[in-house]
Amino acid sequence: MVLGALSNSAQAQRIDIGFGVSTTLAPKANATGPSLTGGTFPGFSGDVLFWHGLGFGSEVFFRAAQNQGFQGSSSLNYRPVFYDFNAVYSPKLASHTYLELVAGIGALDTHVYCNLGTVACGGPSLLGSDNHFDGDFGGGIKFYAKGGFFIRPEARFYLIRNNTDFSSNHATRVGASIGYTFR
Repeated sequence: MVLGALSNSAQAQRIDIGFGVSTTLAPKANATGPSLTGGTFPGFSGDVLFWHGLGFGSEVFFRAAQNQGFQGSSSLNYRPVFYDFNAVYSPKLASHTYLELVAGIGALDTHVYCNLGTVACGGPSLLGSDNHFDGDFGGGIKFYAKGGFFIRPEARFYLIRNNTDFSSNHATRVGASIGYTFR
């Protein structure tokens, strides 16, 4: 009997992996810092759903190109990286369509680089990084095209603690991912 219960549990398990491209929306730059708005953010996500559409997942999305002028300095570039660990709820909405709701914690990691086009640079390009704890929540809708392949329009809202590097303590990421579900 226990073996039967475990086999039913194993059959209900789903593992999703995805690759996506997004952009960010945030308040405009001001005297406190640059804006997190704009740019292309490629990234990877994955989750394991193990009980009635509940599970856990993680994701990392990073700005593809360095942005110039970190904290007003022309000799510093920067690249924001969002990474998070989430609780996931993914109920079936219709045939080949699943809702995905996520909420969790992570960080905004700002990589700071020396702008090699300036005289101030004389050493390695990456100078360091600055982490700020974040909470995130959001969702998406998975549309299964064929077999386990899906496309997922998605949005995430980030609340960033003590975000002194940028003009605000929040940002929104919107985009879409493609992926595959293993059952």
